[in-house]
Amino acid sequence: MSFLNNFIVSALPYIPKAIVGKVSARYIAGTTLEEALSTVRRLNGRGMMATLDLLGEDVTERETAQQMKEQCVRMFEEIKNGELDSNVSIKLSQLGLKIDKELCYKNVRTIVEAAKANGNFVRIDMEDSTTTTDTLNLFRKLREEGFDNVGVVIQAYLRRSEVDVRSLVKEKANIRLCKGIYIEPPEIAFQDRDEVRRNFVFLLRVMLEGGSYVGIATHDEYLIEKSYELIQRLNLKREHYEFQMLLGVREGLRDSIVQAGHRLRVYVPYGDQWYAYSVRRLKENPEIAGYVLRAFFRGNHR
Repeated sequence: MSFLNNFIVSALPYIPKAIVGKVSARYIAGTTLEEALSTVRRLNGRGMMATLDLLGEDVTERETAQQMKEQCVRMFEEIKNGELDSNVSIKLSQLGLKIDKELCYKNVRTIVEAAKANGNFVRIDMEDSTTTTDTLNLFRKLREEGFDNVGVVIQAYLRRSEVDVRSLVKEKANIRLCKGIYIEPPEIAFQDRDEVRRNFVFLLRVMLEGGSYVGIATHDEYLIEKSYELIQRLNLKREHYEFQMLLGVREGLRDSIVQAGHRLRVYVPYGDQWYAYSVRRLKENPEIAGYVLRAFFRGNHR
């Protein structure tokens, strides 16, 4: 079945978007903010926190970047009005990074200001390696300006991450640690799964021992068990860290983390740019691709 699933993944560009959308609905909260807020409310009701994630990246037009900024600002008002437990995740490339760095900075600053005015927090996501230095520089600029309601992301598969983590820990940065999903060359990124796992655990230890608040972002049971061990050994209180998972991914594991008494945040993606995100999720989880095939045949036999 693995071969078939991988074949389906390679054939995704030829499968009707409606079919992909039907299967990937588990990963996407909808196309509107209202739908996403409804998902957050359900998650909160199950004892989970959330992060709203407006889909879209690699924006090339200033007007689109401005629209993205305005949508992010609105999120904080709606979160506060709905008394929801959620923050917001942003990508710099959706806010103008590849158009003009100053434009991007101004857009992000406006978002962070809106978050602060509403008692909320912004996570600056990490994208491919061409944006890593710019992302860290912008994060640090905001911190230097007095914004303590902003965090950043470190990808364990990048070879540079140890140096970055040691600097961020000294700054007491709020860090989300993930494996990393972009395809990068061996010169800058570990390629072997076990190497990435070892570096993830190593970086997590440096972060936690250094006193940083960490969002432990993984669906890997091995890494979750190693995280449990570190948390127990360091005798950390649950307010010093959180686990993070994506909407629709390994929900049973997600529930077990909460039942074990740990805080957990679910990333809630939504928006018109759902297709590219869905394809990426399916490529990361080929076993789900079988559902695409079944949905396709069901759709054609009605």
